[in-house]
Amino acid sequence: MEHIYDMIVVGGGPGGYTAALYAARAGLEVLVLEKLSAGGQMALTHQIDNYPGFAQGVDGFTLAQAMQQQAERFGAQTRLAEVRALRLAQSPKEVETDAGTFYGKTVVYAAGAAPRELGLPEERELVGRGVSYCAACDGMFYRGKTVVVVGGGNTAAADALLLSRVAQKVIVVHRRDTLRASRLDAGRLRRTPNVELRWNTEVTALLHGDTVTGVALKNNVTGERSQAACDGVFVCVGRKPASDLVRGQLELDDGGYVAAGETTRTSLPGVYAVGDVRSKEVRQIVTAVADGAAAVHSAEADLARL
Repeated sequence: MEHIYDMIVVGGGPGGYTAALYAARAGLEVLVLEKLSAGGQMALTHQIDNYPGFAQGVDGFTLAQAMQQQAERFGAQTRLAEVRALRLAQSPKEVETDAGTFYGKTVVYAAGAAPRELGLPEERELVGRGVSYCAACDGMFYRGKTVVVVGGGNTAAADALLLSRVAQKVIVVHRRDTLRASRLDAGRLRRTPNVELRWNTEVTALLHGDTVTGVALKNNVTGERSQAACDGVFVCVGRKPASDLVRGQLELDDGGYVAAGETTRTSLPGVYAVGDVRSKEVRQIVTAVADGAAAVHSAEADLARL
């Protein structure tokens, strides 16, 4: 008979390791499966200033390691392995990885979501050196500077408004002639004096030395090419949830996120979705941590009924 864990956590980000911490402290035997290292997207963040408890901020890698060590202090186990398949409807639930197959009474799915990239040369290399995907995370580094926001949806509008309060100038570059953001946010953008809107325009290249110095632009109606000097580029063209492994097993929303409410319970009993992969309004470290705690609360109640 294969060993059966009380809980298997798929993904070692802040939501995953909070679930592991709460589960281990509750006396559950919990295994975290992470393919690379603790932290997920958080570990790539140079400076985190919006997570409570760190007056001077903290880098994402350091915070991720601390979360892992705290969970493991109470008995949570970590296995570096890439999950290849999930069989969630059966009991026990089966998690197939490149390091073997693991079994659990419950599964917390914390696989995260990644920002959609523009696909430009050197875009990834310039992350942290002028390219960002999170205004709430990195906006304060551009106080008094000029930034470009790429996108026209609700996230782009919200980020542009946030940045307008710290940056000297915000240039919003959108490939269409109207914003897809809500009418309220679109109206606020138009009324913000340090926001410039560039319609029917796409970013074709990132200009840089050691850091970003500007963007090359193309008007997709007239074909006119131009450049805009800036200190940073915020890419807000959507996120891609890591939900392929559960597609066809769990209910997903229209954006591909796992449908789960504040209890984090999904459409299958004993399966919980936490962090950025869950369908919700706000995706931040602090909300992922809250999800992890909620998942264990739900799982304890569900395990008691087995």
